[in-house]
Amino acid sequence: MGGLIQKLFDFTNKTAVVTGSGGGIGRAIAEALADAGADIVMAELDADKLKNTAAAIRREYGVNVVEANVDVQEPKQVETMVARSLDASGYIDILVNNAGMGIHKRPQDMTIEEWDYNINVNLRSVFVCSKAVFEIMKKQGGKIVNIGSMYARFGAAAVPAYSASKGGVVQLTKSLAIAWAPYNIQVNAVSPGFINTDLSAAGKRDVPNMEKNVVARTPAGRWGEPEDCAGAALFLASRAADFITGVSLPVDGGYSVM
Repeated sequence: MGGLIQKLFDFTNKTAVVTGSGGGIGRAIAEALADAGADIVMAELDADKLKNTAAAIRREYGVNVVEANVDVQEPKQVETMVARSLDASGYIDILVNNAGMGIHKRPQDMTIEEWDYNINVNLRSVFVCSKAVFEIMKKQGGKIVNIGSMYARFGAAAVPAYSASKGGVVQLTKSLAIAWAPYNIQVNAVSPGFINTDLSAAGKRDVPNMEKNVVARTPAGRWGEPEDCAGAALFLASRAADFITGVSLPVDGGYSVM
C-alpha cells in the first residue's frame, strides 16, 4: 500500500506552473508541489513576492524554480513564460490557475473599468494560460487546476465582479474538461471558502462582524488556511485524480452545505 500511495503522489520530474504564487493560496500550493518533488514555475506580478518566495522554495525543498514576472491576463507575456518553462524543463505537466483579486465595491459604485479588470485577472487569465499550455499537454496529457470560490455558488453584494468571475471559472473548468478529456488532460477546480489570506483581510476590515459570523456558520468552527487548499490542489494534480475531471471541490469547512 505504501508503494502505491507514494507512486500516486510522487511529483518527481514533473513541472508545475503556478500563477499568483507569491503568497496566500498560490504559495501554499507551490510549496506543496515542491515538497512532493515537482519543479516550479512561479508566475507572479509582484516582483518582490516572486523573488522572496522563489528563494524560500529553492532553499526549503531543493527543487528547480523558474521565476516569471508576468501579467497572466496578457497572452504575449504568458507565451514568453511558457517558452521559458519549456527551455528549463522540456515539458509542463501541471498548470495551477490561482492568480486572482477582488475589488470590494457594491455594483452601483463599481466602474466599468474596475469590472473589466477584475474579470480579466480572475477569468480571462484562466483561459489565456490554459490555452497557452494546451498544445504542450495534448502530447502527453496533463493536469489543470483552477482556483474558483464558493462565491461561484453564492451572491456577493460587496464583490460582484469577483463573484461573477469565479462563477465563470467553474463553468470554464467544465467546458475545458469536456473539450480536452480526449487528450488525457484533466481540468478541475478547487473552490475555497473563507481562507485567511491578504484578499480576505479586506473583507474582514470592511464588513462588520464578518470573521465572527463566518465562524458561527462554518461547521468546522474556523476560517481556513492556505494549506487547506494546497492539499486539495495536490490531489487534483496527482495521478490519484486521473479519472476525475470537470469537478469543483469545495474547501470551506462545510460552509456551503449549511
